[in-house]
Amino acid sequence: MEGSGTEQKGSPKCSFLTNSLLCHENRQRLWRICNFIMFGFFSLAAYVQINDPDAEMWIVIYMIPAVLILFVSIKPDITGHVIWKLLADLHSAVCAVGAIYLSGCLYFYTSKNILHEEEGRELSGLLIISGWLLLCRKSHQSAIGAIRLIIAISVSTAPFFIWIYIYIDKEMRTSWPQHCKTVI
Repeated sequence: MEGSGTEQKGSPKCSFLTNSLLCHENRQRLWRICNFIMFGFFSLAAYVQINDPDAEMWIVIYMIPAVLILFVSIKPDITGHVIWKLLADLHSAVCAVGAIYLSGCLYFYTSKNILHEEEGRELSGLLIISGWLLLCRKSHQSAIGAIRLIIAISVSTAPFFIWIYIYIDKEMRTSWPQHCKTVI
């Protein structure tokens, strides 16, 4: 559709013969897929909190970004909407404060790998939330670049690899509190 103004400058046209990752439509498609994967991760993270002593708080902490990211996977331009930005920024700020608090707890009271500690796993979740919302923050302003896409693919797959690692490493789970042993 030449002349329609819908093409991105500098981006190769998508066609049957030149169907590359550099194509704007393919980058957009991958961006939406990464967001849908993160929606799945945040939803699963909220679900596994059901047996946690402070489940209500953690379910809300994970469901807010799950819903925000679901909207991004459906309509990527939503990140430009004032309500989306307000909710994302507010939630990121709350997660950042929580991450600072948990970092202090871990620094002063931890002698093991942080994934062995409940606070370490909680900190990881808060950092993933803040990082992903930050990655989405200005995605409406420009085409999804290669660097953002590589980061998105890496970050969207990492939590699942960590969960697989934790599931396989039974020794790691032996020191966990009882409510954490049935997480996966």
